[in-house]
Amino acid sequence: MKQSGPIDADSVWRDIAAIRSEAPLVHNITNYVVMNTTANALLAAGASPVMAHAVEEVRDMVGFARALVLNIGTLSEKWVEAMVAAGREASRRKIPIVLDPVGAGATPYRTDTAARLLREAPPAIIRGNASEIRALASLGGGTKGVDSVHSSAEAVAAAQALAAGHHCVVSVSGETDMIVGAGAVVRVFNGHPMMPRVTGLGCTASALTGAFAAVNPDPLQAAAHAMVLMGIAGEIAADRSAGPGSLQMHLIDVLATIQAADIRQRIRVEEA
Repeated sequence: MKQSGPIDADSVWRDIAAIRSEAPLVHNITNYVVMNTTANALLAAGASPVMAHAVEEVRDMVGFARALVLNIGTLSEKWVEAMVAAGREASRRKIPIVLDPVGAGATPYRTDTAARLLREAPPAIIRGNASEIRALASLGGGTKGVDSVHSSAEAVAAAQALAAGHHCVVSVSGETDMIVGAGAVVRVFNGHPMMPRVTGLGCTASALTGAFAAVNPDPLQAAAHAMVLMGIAGEIAADRSAGPGSLQMHLIDVLATIQAADIRQRIRVEEA
């Protein structure tokens, strides 16, 4: 997996501009809690979201999409089958898949579903919190519901094992976001402490990762760029907000109006 270039303000903005000009269709099979938020975030960023989850149509819908996001937040048997069917079709068509293993490690069903998707719908990018990533790598995950009980730094070894074992990029959210690929670790220091108090912002990051993967064939860059945008948008939104409720509203506005100067002024990234 060869990285196509550095991760900096120019590369982030190039992808944001591409999303806005190309409006890529991002097919999301996601959870009830976040559908509205993630769809609005994708629209604000310039992408075109579709939230189709009926097993009868997901293969056809994938055929129109440029990325597929699979989010296991609210599981049911039918939804799992739809995810597998969509993932197989996306793999056949070489459409990038983003897997968000929400709550992996919390219950056997949830963990087994994430493992099945890894096998049958190999992702280009896995994006989750530290506990979810540790659970997938079988390093003793342990979650509190769907919230992480580990820091992102504690999941680096697990992310490296997953990345190597599944030939993908692993994006670990936390106070510092860690994006891990073959022989590379990118740390993104952007974000705001208020963001974890708004439900679904991790899922929103996964949806945005799908939009970046749709316009950038380098999964490491795409994953890192998505976390930079999410973090900077969260910082600007927090500056305008009185609390978590208004942060969510302002975040959508910022995704629609953010400019290259905002990225240049605020980006805080370290590559190793």
